[in-house]
Amino acid sequence: MKKNLINALGLLVLSVPFAVFAQQPRLVETVNKKGDELIIPYQKYVLSNGLTVILTEDHSDPIAHVDVTYHVGSAREEIGKSGFAHFFEHMMFEGSDHVKSGDHFKTVNSVGGTLNGSTTLDRTNYFETVPSNQLEKMLWLESDRMGFLMDAVTQKKFEIQRSTVKNERGQNYDNRPYGLVGEAASKALYPYGHPYSWLTIGYIEDLNKVDVNDLKRFFLRWYGPNNATLTIGGDINAAQTLAWVEKYFGSIPRGPEVANVILPAPVLTADRYVSYTDNYAKLPLLFIDYPGVKMYGKDQAALDALSLIIGQGKNSIFYKNFIKSRKAAQAMMYSTNSELAGDIAIEVMPFPGQSLADMKKLVDDSFNEFEKNGVTDDDLARFKGSAEADFIDALASVSGKVSELAASQTFTGNPNQIGRELDDIRKVTKADVMRVYEQYIKGKAAVMLSVLPQGSNLQPLAPDNYQVEQKNYKAPDYGYDKLTYHKAKDNFDRNIQPPNGPNPVVKVPPFWTTKTANGIKMIGNYNNEIPSVAISVKIKGGGLLAAVDPSKAGLPLMVGQMLNEETQKHTAEQINSMLEKIGSKIFVYTSADETVFYVSSLTQNLDQTLSILQERLLSPQFTQEAFDRVKKQDMQTLQIVKTQPPNVANSVYNKILYGKDNIRTYGLSGNEQTLTNVTLADVQAYYNNYFSPQLTSVVVVGDVTEAAIKNKLSFLNDWKEKKVDVPAAASTGTATDGTKIYLVDIPHAAQSEIRVGYLTGLNFDATGTYYRLGLVNYTLGGSFDSHLNMDLREDKGWTYGANSGFASGNYGGSFTASAGVRASATDSAVVEFVKDIKAYSQNGITPAELAFTKSSIGQSDARKYETNDQKAAFLGRMQQYDLNADFVDEQNKILAGITQNEINELAKKYLDVSRMAILVVGDKETIMPGLQKLGYQIVELDADGNTK
Repeated sequence: MKKNLINALGLLVLSVPFAVFAQQPRLVETVNKKGDELIIPYQKYVLSNGLTVILTEDHSDPIAHVDVTYHVGSAREEIGKSGFAHFFEHMMFEGSDHVKSGDHFKTVNSVGGTLNGSTTLDRTNYFETVPSNQLEKMLWLESDRMGFLMDAVTQKKFEIQRSTVKNERGQNYDNRPYGLVGEAASKALYPYGHPYSWLTIGYIEDLNKVDVNDLKRFFLRWYGPNNATLTIGGDINAAQTLAWVEKYFGSIPRGPEVANVILPAPVLTADRYVSYTDNYAKLPLLFIDYPGVKMYGKDQAALDALSLIIGQGKNSIFYKNFIKSRKAAQAMMYSTNSELAGDIAIEVMPFPGQSLADMKKLVDDSFNEFEKNGVTDDDLARFKGSAEADFIDALASVSGKVSELAASQTFTGNPNQIGRELDDIRKVTKADVMRVYEQYIKGKAAVMLSVLPQGSNLQPLAPDNYQVEQKNYKAPDYGYDKLTYHKAKDNFDRNIQPPNGPNPVVKVPPFWTTKTANGIKMIGNYNNEIPSVAISVKIKGGGLLAAVDPSKAGLPLMVGQMLNEETQKHTAEQINSMLEKIGSKIFVYTSADETVFYVSSLTQNLDQTLSILQERLLSPQFTQEAFDRVKKQDMQTLQIVKTQPPNVANSVYNKILYGKDNIRTYGLSGNEQTLTNVTLADVQAYYNNYFSPQLTSVVVVGDVTEAAIKNKLSFLNDWKEKKVDVPAAASTGTATDGTKIYLVDIPHAAQSEIRVGYLTGLNFDATGTYYRLGLVNYTLGGSFDSHLNMDLREDKGWTYGANSGFASGNYGGSFTASAGVRASATDSAVVEFVKDIKAYSQNGITPAELAFTKSSIGQSDARKYETNDQKAAFLGRMQQYDLNADFVDEQNKILAGITQNEINELAKKYLDVSRMAILVVGDKETIMPGLQKLGYQIVELDADGNTK
């Protein structure tokens, strides 16, 4: 037997295949649903190599979901190698012995599927949702990277993904307001060396230190089948699926044994004061963190109830004391639970004029108020009603069911935890809530983190008094000695990709339509997959109505917000309490062209929920107190978004395209000047003048029949008709060309936001040019495998993701390519954007790319109609654009028949980079020298789009 020793690793690699003498999978248990109990039926097996397999059948939609969860997260990382579990997640998509680099994404996307992976403190999972006829292919893919990753790992792949992870950290943590709160708090809460003392993303300096051999050691130590759970759900045949699992996974050798980690909970003997300065924050933040409990711990439900009562929703003490009093923009309390420990956090973001010391005193006063008032029956009813509804909502999709089974198996060894968790919730008593308050909060030490905006003279809550103590730390034995790599021996050729199964039958959801006597259009779908109903009531207008009086832009958004407040019969707090007790949701929001009332309810509580909707829609009460509070929050939000590079980029980009004074660019949310002009009387007048049944449409999906919902919504028939003219939006804007780079300076930005595009002037058309341009763009920037993403992310490692797309509505549209890129690569990324768009416009699509586009988009229909929200979105689009019932069939015909020449002609016409504006938002000091070398005229703008 030939042996190769890898330098600096101590890994024994056995190149001769290692045979596993497979036995039949062992059936551990079968769980079936009885009556109306809330349960996910499944079969659980264990293969001879230790792989746990869970199968759950759900034939409501022709899709399958595959999840492989490895019981390894950042909690298994060594000191100095933080972020490695997440980094390794990226590497798992870079190819294996029988799957070329990039082919994992390509294979899944080509059959109309979706895929991803995620890493937490305690586990890493990989998952795909595909048409059910592609299931065998997914098992082939997952088994290949479980058993055959080692030899496919290269230094080049390693370096590209290391760069991608750094970009992800920049985008999600370093370049975001308050993005480092979790890192600072965890470092202070947990002792040195505790694996929860760093985030899953890790530290940049640690990512810089690791090498490809560290990756191989990590794979061998933690990625054996005996440390994994394979969960498969959906439109599957359990017997056939199990046979495939045994075929593809059964020969993979068992890995090293993995024992559960047990660590003591963190103990704080005194408050730990820490602080940091945030480059992007506009307001300070007080973050208080107490040690909590592990997941599935006996006090988990009671702590969730305590958090709801004190710090969540409009009935909470924090809402009354912080939000309603207009002392803070945000105040909340929540409990999080992980495998080794948990924490109880409080976040307060004060308005200007309030200090962090003021906020801490108000937190203490709120605790005293809780002690005085105690826990009411109403508090418990709200907690239990909303928690139970959340469990049902989580089961709306196959992926939700599979995720629940996989997590429960990974952390408890038993997939069937829903009943236990619900029982824990239902058993919570008033005494339990008071007890956990006494045990975990009252008088207990905590981490007191102060986050201070850059350049402010604000003071932290108290001077820093805590430094991480590294003495007496002894690293545990992670089991990396004498690891050996055994390759599986199969009795089939893994180089041959499994064929597709028989094509599943994909049916557009059946639907009914009607129109009320007062002009309300209704569309709906009945299905009883879960006992819930989703409803949306949409009223045309929204931001478009700001054109009536541009001096009061922002009024449409405020009206939507105010509709979430009082009615003529109930206060906002009373409404919130009623909804939480029955597990329902009603919220109102305003978009660029409509105001939407969204409703979600369990079937059994639909009548009560619709009674509240009737109040919200037809008899709102606009009060001065609510108006002043909402207006203050909106004014502050306008300031906050100017510190966030992605928001600045989107806002300024629209002003470049449409012109900074075009009402389309500020009509919805307004600006500091226009919001100042808005009064309470304006809100009432907007509602009185512009809410009309003739502008209203309703979408209903779920466990209610057409006849039943018509009767339940009969109150809409009494809504008096009113003629309203909604202004049209200008579909044209400012002429743009490719000769300028517009630059907005965000000092010290870790990343640069890039936007490239122009106004197309095209309206939405489900079967016309607009639909065809979606097909054109798919290869350029519409999928993970697109030119832009493969270039900037996978080849260069400059970004976490790059994309492009055409967007349109009833008032013209645009083309936009975008990415957040590493600051040092900004000028090079601009060059690549222009080069890639120009090359695709000139050279067009290849036959292989066209075939990929047709296959990927054509088979994706299987995933489009699974949940109530998905069905509602589909029906809403039909209603909004007055689409024919057979428009999907027409789209499929266009897709099947579109030619390479047709794609190329459209690309030449609509992807002319010389017509496109280029915007860069980032740190001028870092990026200006490189941009100046590109030969463009550079036009500097501020965060409002004004020329400097």
